Amino acid sequence: MNSTTDIESTNAVSWRTYLALCKLKVVGHIVFTAVIGMFLAVPGLPPLAVSLWATLGIGLAAASAAALNHFLDRRADAEMARTQNRPLPSGHVQPSQVVTFAVTLGVLSMAILTVFVNPLTAFLTFLSLIGYAFVYTVYLKRATPQNIVIGGAAGAAPPVLGWCAVTGGVHPYALLLFLLIFTWTPPHFWAYAIAKRDDYAKVNIPMLPVTHGVEITQLHILLYTILLLIVSLFPYLTGMSGFLYLGAAVGLGGGFLYYAVRLKKEADNKLAMTTFGYSLVYLVGIFSALLIDHYVPLIADLFR
Repeated sequence: MNSTTDIESTNAVSWRTYLALCKLKVVGHIVFTAVIGMFLAVPGLPPLAVSLWATLGIGLAAASAAALNHFLDRRADAEMARTQNRPLPSGHVQPSQVVTFAVTLGVLSMAILTVFVNPLTAFLTFLSLIGYAFVYTVYLKRATPQNIVIGGAAGAAPPVLGWCAVTGGVHPYALLLFLLIFTWTPPHFWAYAIAKRDDYAKVNIPMLPVTHGVEITQLHILLYTILLLIVSLFPYLTGMSGFLYLGAAVGLGGGFLYYAVRLKKEADNKLAMTTFGYSLVYLVGIFSALLIDHYVPLIADLFR
């Protein structure tokens, strides 16, 4: 009886371990922005079958990149307090198993996107996967304190992938969505890096607060937040979105700016994490506003 229970417990841990490798919270945000891109790409509803396949394929690619990140960062993860309990440092899984898992997810993703969506989406998704898992993790992360700025291009790709999935091409409006996430990424991540700067210093990862100090990082966060507020107005100014989105962009951007100004005045780890948390709320809020604003005319037509 105890033997059976032990086997079931092992199987349960194994599933949790593989799910942990996928970084589901990060993948969730990636899939969310990709799906919003799909809906914004067409005046009505995107084709259901293509949307479902694209969501699955993009999600699997993101999970593959996350697992590769676990593998490539396993030595640094073992030394940092915030990552010591990840599957590889804690010994719950072997490096070869992680690589096999990541490659399987990646191959399955490319097959799904190529066969059921379109080759361009598969190609762009592959570039994003390589950009995050190898260009950023292997090279940029340890090469420059601007790592998150340059590497942010991979993380900003999902709405473009979603748009491309349902249209077969890349529209300038899709690039606006890319620009929005690209500009959001530095103040989002640098707030986190301030709070975790000791961990990064321990493993010689040149995050901005480690190489240039907290005060310079605070200034960068403030300046990028101001830039983000300006960039967030582009969808309205170009006619992509209407007044509902404009109100949300100004309100959410004002909230981000409030935290950035506070963080500029005081180097407090708790406030840095609060700013980081708000940045996630901002991302979900701004893309939700884009989606709601997009369908307001259609909803209004139903009541005419």
